[in-house]
Amino acid sequence: MSSNPIPAPPTARQIPTENRLHGVALADAYAWLREKENPEVTAYLEAENHYAEAVMAPQANLREQLYNEMLSHMKQTDVSVPFRDGGWWYYTRTQEGLQYAIHCRKPGTEDGPHADAPEHVILDGNVLADEFPFFAIGDMDISDDGRYLAYTTDTTGFRQYTLHIKDLESGETFTDTVERVGSVCWAADNRTLFYTVEDEQQKRQYQVWRHGCGMRHCEDVLVFQDDDERFNLAVGRTRDGKFVMVEAGSHTTTEIQVLAADNPTSAFMLIAPREDEHEYYVDHRNNTWFIRTNDRGRNFRLVTAPEATPEREHWTELIAHRDAIMLEDVDLFAGFFVACEREDGLPQLRLWSFVNEGPEAAPAAEINFPEPAYSAHPHINRIFETTKFRYAYQSLVTPSSVYEYDVKGGESTLLKQLEVPGGFDRTQYASERLHARAADGVEVPISIVYRKDKRQPGKNALYVYGYGSYGYSLPLGFNSNRLSLLDRGVVMAYAHIRGGGDLGKPWHDAGKMLVKRNTFTDFIACVEHLTANGYGDPKRVAIEGGSAGGLLMGAVTNLRPDLFRAVVSHVPFVDVMNTMLDATLPLTVPEYEEWGNPNEEEYFRYMLSYSPYDNLKAGAYPAMLVKTSLHDSQVMYWEPAKYIAKLRTLKQDQNPLLLVTNMKAGHGGASGRYDYLKEIALDYAFILRELGLV
Repeated sequence: MSSNPIPAPPTARQIPTENRLHGVALADAYAWLREKENPEVTAYLEAENHYAEAVMAPQANLREQLYNEMLSHMKQTDVSVPFRDGGWWYYTRTQEGLQYAIHCRKPGTEDGPHADAPEHVILDGNVLADEFPFFAIGDMDISDDGRYLAYTTDTTGFRQYTLHIKDLESGETFTDTVERVGSVCWAADNRTLFYTVEDEQQKRQYQVWRHGCGMRHCEDVLVFQDDDERFNLAVGRTRDGKFVMVEAGSHTTTEIQVLAADNPTSAFMLIAPREDEHEYYVDHRNNTWFIRTNDRGRNFRLVTAPEATPEREHWTELIAHRDAIMLEDVDLFAGFFVACEREDGLPQLRLWSFVNEGPEAAPAAEINFPEPAYSAHPHINRIFETTKFRYAYQSLVTPSSVYEYDVKGGESTLLKQLEVPGGFDRTQYASERLHARAADGVEVPISIVYRKDKRQPGKNALYVYGYGSYGYSLPLGFNSNRLSLLDRGVVMAYAHIRGGGDLGKPWHDAGKMLVKRNTFTDFIACVEHLTANGYGDPKRVAIEGGSAGGLLMGAVTNLRPDLFRAVVSHVPFVDVMNTMLDATLPLTVPEYEEWGNPNEEEYFRYMLSYSPYDNLKAGAYPAMLVKTSLHDSQVMYWEPAKYIAKLRTLKQDQNPLLLVTNMKAGHGGASGRYDYLKEIALDYAFILRELGLV
């Protein structure tokens, strides 16, 4: 244990500023922390980092122990399940001691890669990341003939990607690049690449460009530009490969244009014009469009339309809208399709078989899952003419698994399950699914996992995670890192609160805009239900959330600081008012459809009622670890920095308040897998310390 005294926490200078709107004065003494290039800002962030290290110094050995534990459960040298695309089988592998995955392929037949074929390394993340403290690959696409690879890279964490093109036959990566690229898509001629580009201010993908191999990028052709600031563009191909698609999407509306993939210089055809609050998504088979649409209900239905006449008057319903079942996606193949649905908060995979060459189809089978809480979704399926369907499955106690379903035989075969070394025995752990009753009577699902022999009703330390925004369904995946908490007797719970998508679009609608506070009160109800029913000691509750989940952490801590012992908040969206009033920031304008536009008084006053930064007040607060990254492009570093600086002047307790800034990363934290484990070790050491487990 360190004998060095803990220094006094840093104090940020106050420079009073005021923004007046709708008759309300928004005071902000820490707006100057936005000055990223100001040495005083850097000095303050580094002082906070040093202070956090000093506070956590007594847990240095625990952090190292946790890191080694998590590392012991990682299969450091491993290879993914190969998948076929054309005449090649693709896979990624990891190697002990290396931070990043290596992307590879081998030639083969439909039965598998040739056993004696040499490995072709497509991209080695470790080589590309050399000399960069951060590295991430964004989008990737390979031409149909397997020759050209288009890929994007980010070397700062700001999620600003550079486009590269590599000739996989010669191994040459062309020196000509394009900045600020989002999605990439090859046409069927193997020579034409479509890609999207973001604007310089909003980080919004707003242009689609066409590039020809052998041409300089300065000769690329702009084929589409969307000037509506709510919309982002993305390019892709239909599963049968016959069409290139350009999707324009906001939080509530989509619009899709298509062109023949074998005629990339032809004109785009519009499927259906954009209409506020109408989302639709398309795929193609046998001269027919398959369209997933929410035109007649929030949970979507499936319709078809002739290829030549996709207008809405030609839509024919195949799957009707259902109030209790969300149609999340449709995976289309030559002889069948998979309806990816969500019912009672859990994913379902239901197969439909085509009756003939036309669009008529009938329900054929449902893939059953044995556990009360789990995650299941399609895996990589690149072959359109197939009778095999691959899907991924995992749960809170079952490691990530890839299965192949035989459509004709009706059987699933396990292709690979993630190996968890270090003595993991899944039978030692249990998961449950229960519901908490919110203040308005709504039943909110909760998923729970714990180690059976450590369970002591009413006495366990309790960890609760939440998010609850953007219609995002909280995944119930396996995470071997979690074993370090479970093995110490922590009961871990995941609250499927309103604002997420766990119970379909209406669940999202019930926790956004002018009913956003439901998200926060749902989470509080979940914690109270768990402690009241013996899943945890009310005096030893830790909570965690990130990004919009960090907003959740700030809001519930303001509402019920007495309910929590410790809070871990990652890249938290806590300065809601100042951010949403600044239309020059990335994401602000599109986010009006999630939070509301504060330039309208009704939304302004409602958002002000819960904005964590604006609702801090003098009093006692739980122990808090707040983490951010200097190059975050989604939640700017200054939001948590300002939040901590202000809270330091108001808290009336001795509980630790820590701000940790990764000075070399972005929204997702460290990019290397070993560096990331060290970040998790800090979080867990903080939680275990505050919950009295060290």
